[in-house]
Amino acid sequence: MNAIFTPMLVKVQGREHVDRKTSYVVVSNHQSYYDIFLIYGWLGMDIKWVMKKELAFFPGIGFGSRKVGHIFIDRSSKLAALETLDHAARKLVNGTSVVIFPEGTRSTTGEMGAFKRGAFKLALDLGLPILPLSISGTREILPAGTLNLLPGKAVLTIHEPIDIKEYNNLSINELIQRTYNTIKDARQS
Repeated sequence: MNAIFTPMLVKVQGREHVDRKTSYVVVSNHQSYYDIFLIYGWLGMDIKWVMKKELAFFPGIGFGSRKVGHIFIDRSSKLAALETLDHAARKLVNGTSVVIFPEGTRSTTGEMGAFKRGAFKLALDLGLPILPLSISGTREILPAGTLNLLPGKAVLTIHEPIDIKEYNNLSINELIQRTYNTIKDARQS
């Protein structure tokens, strides 16, 4: 994606934290639909998305997302969601990473919501590091409840990966909190 096609300036920080041969579970805060374009356009990694299954039926998005191998998660039950993430695991090799918004949905207030466990459980099960991202500015570029694309500035911060080797299912809440704090602290600075 090129800045010519977007009405915003983007600052990317932390590219040195990405090893293109390593697969990650990429987690980010989620404040606007434009977060997706920001990550696609400026992260510079081979990624697959985990998105709610309802988007599979959204005109254009669903068809295109299925064709490129993105993952639709069934959030109707924890078991269905875990089965979807197990299927996703087969796609995460040789530097292909998965992007998950652990809040589950966009923030309508700009404040980060609580993180769900799925992304972190996936990272633990597969032994993949967590790559936290902090996004700011996209909420003002494409506000919730509108399709008005406004000029603005966005910042994408790529944090140092979190090695999950010191965590397990019993300490998953500590991993979630560490990731949450990393993302939140960067948004406030």
